[in-house]
Amino acid sequence: MDDIRHSIPATPVRFIDQLRQHMRQNGLSYRTEQTYIHWIKRFIHFHGLKHPKNLGRSEIQSYLNHISINRRCAINTQRVVLNALVYLYKRFFDRDTDDLDFKTAKQPRKLPVVYSREEVARILAQLDGVYRLQVALMYGTGLRIAELLSLRVKDIDFGSNNIVVRGGKGNKDRTTILPQDLKVELQAQIRKVARLHQRDLEDGFGEVYLPDALERKYPNAARQLTWQYLFPSSNIGVDPRTGVERRHHMHPSTLSRQIRLAVKQARVLKPAKAHAFRHSFATHLLEAGYDLRTIQELLGHSDISTTEIYTHVINRGDKGVLSPMDRLPLITNTQVSEPEILYLAAS
Repeated sequence: MDDIRHSIPATPVRFIDQLRQHMRQNGLSYRTEQTYIHWIKRFIHFHGLKHPKNLGRSEIQSYLNHISINRRCAINTQRVVLNALVYLYKRFFDRDTDDLDFKTAKQPRKLPVVYSREEVARILAQLDGVYRLQVALMYGTGLRIAELLSLRVKDIDFGSNNIVVRGGKGNKDRTTILPQDLKVELQAQIRKVARLHQRDLEDGFGEVYLPDALERKYPNAARQLTWQYLFPSSNIGVDPRTGVERRHHMHPSTLSRQIRLAVKQARVLKPAKAHAFRHSFATHLLEAGYDLRTIQELLGHSDISTTEIYTHVINRGDKGVLSPMDRLPLITNTQVSEPEILYLAAS
């Protein structure tokens, strides 16, 4: 249950709790909250556990230089760290962070791992049951693994052929396509969830986690089938905020382990990453002629420059260029005349 916001006191005293409260009041997603807190803690440890209110511009610059020069982080990582520290000082402490002078990370953004259509098919052939459905959904919709596992029964709209993604990256909602080939499997999965939910209710459980606002607005929703996770955990666990025993969704590590095994068995010589199916979704749509703006909306990218990276990994490059090597006429040994063979042998 590591994607459930942990409770903090109504009037927090600890610095980190005060910072968390500020982030929640300003509408940051829980994933952003976790990321910012992680880097702010590392910043504090780097400076000998000094309270950040006693640190300032020079300490921010020295830490950004440290992760760039000594840790050799990627430019995107340095940007995330900068955003976390700017939030801390500019929005939380209300202190100026303009004109920071630091060495920009040199590690370029890496091209995404993309599986070919044939490789996707081979990987899917190694998976069974719910794991095959999950991987097929990531490839067929472009969902991130966290978005996939956070799906509720109500988010599958068979009527409009859409899947609704709630609180995706950046805490944004969006819709993506519902693959027609997966409809029957999805309906069967919902029936499985319904049977499991009925057993939970009979055993005195059956309540699912809802964000605070929804829990207050719809007090009975947590026990309704429509709000149950599409891919529930095999075990009932304890909600870390309230101590209530609930069935959460499957843990990402469970699916990641199955993907690693399937990629190995399929003999695909590329990294085994759940996110690679999202990259493959975008790349294959681009190859099929869909425009970048459409793909951007399906992926939920706020900036189209993020989507443009897929133009560098499609089969013929970002300009549809065919290599001159692919235009050479095919000449076999049987097509070479006897005088030419003698000439070649003599030379």
